[in-house]
Amino acid sequence: MLALNARTSADQIVASLDLSDKLAIVTGANTGIGFETARTLAAAGAHVIFACRSATTGQAAVLKTRQLHPNCQVEFLPLDLASASSIIAFSEKLDAEKIDILICNAGLISTDFQPTREGLEQTVGVCHFGHFLLTKLLMPRLLNALESRVVMVSSESHRAPKTLDFNRFPLTHETFRTWTAYGQAKLANVLMANELQRRYAKQGLSACSLHPGTLVTTDIGRGSAFMRILMKLISPLTKNVNQGAATTVYCAVERNPKKIAGLYFSHCQPATMSAQAADETVATRLWELSEEWAQSTIKAIRG
Repeated sequence: MLALNARTSADQIVASLDLSDKLAIVTGANTGIGFETARTLAAAGAHVIFACRSATTGQAAVLKTRQLHPNCQVEFLPLDLASASSIIAFSEKLDAEKIDILICNAGLISTDFQPTREGLEQTVGVCHFGHFLLTKLLMPRLLNALESRVVMVSSESHRAPKTLDFNRFPLTHETFRTWTAYGQAKLANVLMANELQRRYAKQGLSACSLHPGTLVTTDIGRGSAFMRILMKLISPLTKNVNQGAATTVYCAVERNPKKIAGLYFSHCQPATMSAQAADETVATRLWELSEEWAQSTIKAIRG
């Protein structure tokens, strides 16, 4: 039996699996752990949608995967999580009656205040609100699958701030702090997974969240030269990219949904989430706030 720990690789997780009956969507699949997650699932036979902001890097990632795994089923669809119009267009272009696995992997760290197309602080706007809207729009097809899975790629950074101050969520230009914004975003990822589990478990959906490990082979710092340099300097101390994708892949393919449902993972093992992340009242409030935003945004775009 495979030992699951910090050094387990994504390829080891799927070594004996046949995922040819599964359709998976991976956001941010063009680079880093997103690419390794998508490539690994494709290598095991899944039909994988590379949902990426950049057509150039997204198509290159699909081509690379096909070169590595000639018989794989992969395709690129444009998705900019900082644009509600792009998210809606993605859901309309997606030609699939059912979705087995949705991996909300895309993320970023902004070192200064940047807004989404809808004016939200970008870190929270992409990591949480963008993924919330995407999941909402795809939910009918997730529920069409016999057993569907939503995996939220969070971080140990969800522990700071200790509480989600809804009076400062999302942050504004005046209140913006890089690590506060990132912590808010990652806390929202865990809360969203927990609320998804509570709301949809009886309809066959399982949701979980995870910390992929302290790794730097990712494009998360693309908006900051400082972050790119920092990540390069500490890279010898971290997991490699395939090991970094292992926890995500484990959560996506574990056959027994009870083993992942509503849990938070680190190093392919269940871990303890923060007290705030486990608070059902906070999760419900976040969901209602996000639902109100999603509904008003869809109405504004669609008319």
